[in-house]
Amino acid sequence: MSRKKARDHAFKLIFEIPFHGMSVEERLELYYAQMEDKPSERDWDYIQTVVGACFSHLDEMDKKLQGTLKNWTLERLPKVSVAILRLALCELEQCSDIPYQVTINEAVELAKTYGDEDTPAFINGVLANFVQQP
Repeated sequence: MSRKKARDHAFKLIFEIPFHGMSVEERLELYYAQMEDKPSERDWDYIQTVVGACFSHLDEMDKKLQGTLKNWTLERLPKVSVAILRLALCELEQCSDIPYQVTINEAVELAKTYGDEDTPAFINGVLANFVQQP
């Protein structure tokens, strides 16, 4: 499994976990059990790291994201955009081996796949503002 596919799985989990009535750990276990194409140990570690970090630091991350939004609130954004931004922020803060340009590019690619026509530019702008903050 490529990092791109692992990132896609992490995005899906970050998107769907708030809609399920189970803990992050329970959802990760069930998700893994239902996967047909099992990830490598390295890819599964990545998925668990970013998804776990996302939800264990959710309030802190959302405050950081809110600080980069201009004339928007997280509550007003489409859930797809929020999940992509949360994933990207987790990568930026938890995965020092991934250059920030790669994280932003991959977030834009997720936005092209799962968002509407305006989502890629929006995601790019928010993340560019985030990495430029002191």
